[in-house]
Amino acid sequence: MSERLQAFYRIRADASVIEDRALGVAIEQSVEAPLAAVHNPRVLSDIVGQVAAIEDQGDGWFGVRIDLAAETIGEDAGQLLNMLFGNSSLYEDVILDDAVFPASLVSVFGGPRHGVPGLFARVKAEGRALTCSALKPQGIPPGELAAIAYKLALGGVDYIKDDHGLANQAFSPFEERVRACAAAVRKACVATGGHTRYVPNLYGHFGQMERQLGIARSEGLDTVMIAPMIAGVATLQALRQTHRDFAFLAHPAMTGAARLSPYLFAKLFRLFGADAIIFPNPGGRFGYSLECCGKILSAARGTWDGLRPSLPVPAGGMTLQRVPELLNYYGRDAMLLIGGALLSSPPETLVNETAAFVRVVAGYRYE
Repeated sequence: MSERLQAFYRIRADASVIEDRALGVAIEQSVEAPLAAVHNPRVLSDIVGQVAAIEDQGDGWFGVRIDLAAETIGEDAGQLLNMLFGNSSLYEDVILDDAVFPASLVSVFGGPRHGVPGLFARVKAEGRALTCSALKPQGIPPGELAAIAYKLALGGVDYIKDDHGLANQAFSPFEERVRACAAAVRKACVATGGHTRYVPNLYGHFGQMERQLGIARSEGLDTVMIAPMIAGVATLQALRQTHRDFAFLAHPAMTGAARLSPYLFAKLFRLFGADAIIFPNPGGRFGYSLECCGKILSAARGTWDGLRPSLPVPAGGMTLQRVPELLNYYGRDAMLLIGGALLSSPPETLVNETAAFVRVVAGYRYE
């Protein structure tokens, strides 16, 4: 038996179906395929998620513990989120409540490199709580932000961080802002003998953040802020590993977004550069409506200020029998994703079943 992590969910369901719902989440968060499609005995015993406990919490909600194979994580922060709540986050009646990790997995990620002692040591504080303030509002130029930082540092605050909305806007470019604010805080510290730290906000992709950290380091800074749910948890993991001298403040932006409209996600994914967008089609495993999928289709392919369209990829429990219906609705400029339905066939017939799928799509006559 492989080592397991424990994931705790809240699932809203009728008592008569909660066992099936719990098993469905366990499968979704592990092999993401019908058990009939799992032909390897080791995968069945070691990889498939296991429903360990179900507790009636009242009002139609059940607490469900599912044990997941730690080896499916692969030492990647993003994959950990994926295995905990990736597909199941698409269910409107499932909430990820908590998780308990085996010691080996905790060791892989390592936690804070500096933590509480490091942050206290940076500002030479002991016997009291630390203080922090933020530079805002958005819209004012670096010089004005630096003036605010100077005053805050003069006042003796321990940490002064960028507002999380400050990135690289024209009104406050990152490099100009960081150099101005860092100089202002240094000047104040010379005047007061204090040890205030200025904390720039990282933005953009990993390569941009690498450059930003270089700028921060050149100014003598050793603490920065990142919003992991915007930048990506794997980005935080990588920066922690490669910039050992820096401490990272995690901003909670987007952590309260338990639900966003699916078509907004499609629009954002397209905006950010996704060439194809996978989404649950009606009648599959998830409860998206035809109206919702129509909005996703529009978000992916509609005219939008010169942006190239993204390819819609309806998925999530699709079957060969539904191919004509899907093609009629989505048209030629789409990609149909059928996984479990094909893999449920016996291994010796998988090639033929796949060929049948291809033939149906290739031979469809559009109205």
